[in-house]
Amino acid sequence: MARLTGARPMATHRWGCATAAFLLLFLTVQAAQKADLGGDGTAATINHSLMLLQRLQELLQNGNGSDVVLRVRTAASEEAKVFHTHQLLLSLQSEVFESLLRNQSVITLHEPPETAALFEKFIRYLYCGGVSILLHQAIPMHQLASKYRVWGLQRGVAEYMKTHLASESSQGHVVGWYHYAVRIGDVALQESCLQFLAWNLSAVLGSAEWSSVSVELLLLLLERSDLVLHSELELYTAVESWLSRRQPEGPVAARVLRAIRYPMIAPSQLFRLQAQSAVLAQHYSAVQDLLFQAFQFHAASPLYFAKYFDVNCSMFLPRNYLAPSWGAQWVINNPARDDRSTSFQTQLGPSSHDAGKRVTWNVLFSPRWLPVSLRPVYSDSVSAAVQPVRIEDGRPRLVITPAMSSPDFAGVSFQKTVLVGVRQQGRVLVKHAYSFHQSSDETADFLAHADLQRRTSEYLIDNSLHLHIIIKPVYHSLIKVKK
Repeated sequence: MARLTGARPMATHRWGCATAAFLLLFLTVQAAQKADLGGDGTAATINHSLMLLQRLQELLQNGNGSDVVLRVRTAASEEAKVFHTHQLLLSLQSEVFESLLRNQSVITLHEPPETAALFEKFIRYLYCGGVSILLHQAIPMHQLASKYRVWGLQRGVAEYMKTHLASESSQGHVVGWYHYAVRIGDVALQESCLQFLAWNLSAVLGSAEWSSVSVELLLLLLERSDLVLHSELELYTAVESWLSRRQPEGPVAARVLRAIRYPMIAPSQLFRLQAQSAVLAQHYSAVQDLLFQAFQFHAASPLYFAKYFDVNCSMFLPRNYLAPSWGAQWVINNPARDDRSTSFQTQLGPSSHDAGKRVTWNVLFSPRWLPVSLRPVYSDSVSAAVQPVRIEDGRPRLVITPAMSSPDFAGVSFQKTVLVGVRQQGRVLVKHAYSFHQSSDETADFLAHADLQRRTSEYLIDNSLHLHIIIKPVYHSLIKVKK
């Protein structure tokens, strides 16, 4: 471990030169090994890299041959943490240290408490090229890597964050990581966090981190149609809780409340909200027109309603609701074994006018469907050979078709979405979602990269494929709306 307090005399120049020579020798030997292996089939590699890493750790731990002293201070403490280090190793990894150490050998660094607490781990990475971190340490470690321009560590921590979004933590972390990604301009991390939050919103709504969602993030989520949650009422309840806790200014509250898709909430539930919701009572004037429009939507047939209102907007587009009236869950055991089929029913549409109307859906799953280009070709010619077909040439296929047609389908098409549940860090979450084109019964990329033959596939839970199929009715205006 690096020394935390006290000071020691500076090592002689001989130690610094020895360290540089040691590293230079190592790099030279590695290059020579690669060259030697080029043309001799009997050559072997003698690899003592672990021994080298151990020696480097000992350099940091014991301070042998150190030629640089780093003093790390925080505003909260007058005592500095002291690290006896080596200029060559710091300069190799960090261009900031390379610049700082050109004309001085004792440097005082000022760090906030959260990054100062990880500075020893950070220095150890510079010596050994590896570090172990926990969820709550990701942001401060990324801050250190960014501040001192250690690009490999910065990329590694960002990748850690993207691959540990599903990890369970007591206070939650994805919302905080998203806000941090916005501050530093990491678009890839922003998108990863936003997609995870959208597909697993129900898990976030009931967590401690929901109240820490910023106004900007909340509005981004509310405008999305790919949110996965039980119902629009669940979303309204969570938004009501957020507004009660955060108490934003009137215009902000109005924007948030107007992003709720009230036509997707049943009239009986809308009446209850009007009677019992303190938030709705406080901001009723901001959403009065939307509530009135929602009641009109439920009172008339969608075909008639579409003659007078523009239904080609997000307000009348369902999100990915998990309630039974919108779809069904399907668990396929041993999915690589053979073809399967199932059927289920959904409500024709969200309008109460269609409450008693049902659509039956047939679903076919095939683990090894072959495209036409790969199917065997048979010929009457004796000389013609049958094309060999391998199992791995096939790909999973899912076909969803209505079992009937009806005049009630006029003015409506059906958007199908298939969610694939995976187990990550002990939790079952949505990691993959496939949306079908409205005019299609299947999607071309369904499980395109899944290896269903492998029992440990990330797409399987206990060797079963967990699907949730959602049917979203999409209404279309029959007459151009007059402005």
